[in-house]
Amino acid sequence: MIDVTKIREDFPILKREVNGKPLVYLDNAATSQTPQQVIDVIVDYYSNYNANIHRGVHALSQEATDKYEQARIKIQTHFNAAKAYEVIFTSGTTHSINIVANGFSTLLKKGDEIIVSAMEHHSNIVPWQMLCERTGAILKVIPMNLEGELILEDYHSILSDKTKLVFCNHVSNALGTINPIKEIIDAAHNVGAAVLIDGAQAAPHIKADVQELGADFYTVSAHKICGPTGAGILYGKEEWLNKLPPYQGGGEMIAEVTFEKTTYADLPHKFEAGTPNICGGIAMAAGLDYMNAIGFDEIAAYEHELLKYATEKLLAIDGLKIYGTAKEKTAVISFNVGAIHPYDIGSILDKLGVAVRTGHHCAQPIMDFFKIPGTVRASFSFYNTLHEVDVLVEAVKKAKSMLE
Repeated sequence: MIDVTKIREDFPILKREVNGKPLVYLDNAATSQTPQQVIDVIVDYYSNYNANIHRGVHALSQEATDKYEQARIKIQTHFNAAKAYEVIFTSGTTHSINIVANGFSTLLKKGDEIIVSAMEHHSNIVPWQMLCERTGAILKVIPMNLEGELILEDYHSILSDKTKLVFCNHVSNALGTINPIKEIIDAAHNVGAAVLIDGAQAAPHIKADVQELGADFYTVSAHKICGPTGAGILYGKEEWLNKLPPYQGGGEMIAEVTFEKTTYADLPHKFEAGTPNICGGIAMAAGLDYMNAIGFDEIAAYEHELLKYATEKLLAIDGLKIYGTAKEKTAVISFNVGAIHPYDIGSILDKLGVAVRTGHHCAQPIMDFFKIPGTVRASFSFYNTLHEVDVLVEAVKKAKSMLE
């Protein structure tokens, strides 16, 4: 069992107050907090071996290069990628998705079909719409039901030999639903389509094995897994990464440059133009180290306890409705109270020291499906407590009494 009191000592920010109240941070689906162990790694980089990588012969450059490539191997190991060079460092999930969307511009033709789920973050919708505009490909949508689960019968019915690419989140950021991505991937492969899985929301809760899942692409952002913002990875199967053209041109991604012709570097450098976020990559691996030391099974069990407790307590509030009641979900609760606008509730909660997210959560199609302007979203992590759930519940009750 997780010792949450001990874990909380690792997070300096959890000691602060907001508006004179102890901070209750329940916006983990947007950004997790960073433990001192990862902060120390960041400080160590800038204090002791800050240098550019790969091209320097001096000691600092070699040390930074070693740490950066060691981080790539740690991430490879965590997600069980077959090769280290199948891990491409990016600025995060959005950057990773755009690399693939840009690459498929050269692989699709008019009339080809690509499939997206109805519960995607905008970053896994807009790049594909732009791709369709460029290529003439057709975008189809896997619908969902009122529980916030994908209707897989409809998915199977829209798959065909015209389908070239399927993209779906592992976990919904707005609803917490855990999607059956193994079934989604296998069905796509049966018609010869590639699959990209947005793993940004899954990575804090689930230790994904990309080989077992069979994903062709898998994306992750460091700031969801106790790491820094502006860092992340794109995992891609070697065969697919070799098919895609470079996303950006510049230093590091080249083999040889002349004014007549440029040849490109081998993987992973083909997709890593320019000076990368060196510290970000190293710190991302440190975040995974921290979470692995706790244990992802332990994290999942504890967060399920938080989810169950919070769901029961919140549903006891008259007029409160939860959106996203899938059988399989992570510790995310999106809710509204009667006809009160979610922004108004969120503002009062902030005055009481409770940090939640309000709005459409970059998932407007989900809100349109439920015919609501948005929700209040409380998202939990392994450093939250049952007491903090109680504080949330009492704050919602107070907001309700003030706004009705």
